[in-house]
Amino acid sequence: MNWILSETLYPEVLIKIAIALILSLVIGVEREIKKKPIGLKTSAVIATFSCLLTIVSIEAAYLVPSRQDINVTMDPLRLAAQIVSGIGFLGAGAILRRDNDNITGLTTAAMIWGAASIGIAVGAGFFIEAIFAVLMVMFVIEVIAPFLGKFGPKRLRTKEAAFVVVLSDKSKIDELITFLKKEGMMIDNLRIRQIYTDERHIHHELDFRLSALTKKPTSKLYIDLSTLPYVESVEIEIFT
Repeated sequence: MNWILSETLYPEVLIKIAIALILSLVIGVEREIKKKPIGLKTSAVIATFSCLLTIVSIEAAYLVPSRQDINVTMDPLRLAAQIVSGIGFLGAGAILRRDNDNITGLTTAAMIWGAASIGIAVGAGFFIEAIFAVLMVMFVIEVIAPFLGKFGPKRLRTKEAAFVVVLSDKSKIDELITFLKKEGMMIDNLRIRQIYTDERHIHHELDFRLSALTKKPTSKLYIDLSTLPYVESVEIEIFT
């Protein structure tokens, strides 16, 4: 027991694990605030155990006794290398494909990889570097990205949107397109099909994929579209 207390649970190891946990909480809280699927608990588990495995990997390399008859070489970071590749499976699970054109979860997947990197860096003794990296990433996510989203180039201020509009008169299609363009919508893709009501009336369904550059709230845009006399129904989804 004395050997365990003096050799394994020494203060430096506990400090490393604590720092990795604290830094992972910064990432985890940010994901929780934004209601992302992988948040506080997942980030803490990944960073803490990545740190532990890195410490074990480094310490184990120096615990192997030397032998005169065999030249034994150990890589101190062999387990850390496996963390980097293995964490990719968790990251892949966070990436979701909504449809043919929209993929979400890439930032969350990168955060998972980042949490593992924090654990490895702290476990290897790079405290200042790990802290600086976390602060810089949070600065970009919370300050730079929102700033560019409001005041940056036009392309960065646009949001992806999906509209499904049912018209009663096909001659009004061009008028609807003109209305959307005036509202700051740039049409990326348009699919049109005929649909039949119970009374065998023909309606026309327009499925838009757009780049939206408008300050109008989604609810107001929905009301404006639904009040057009030739519009039968409206479905709006704006990806944030």
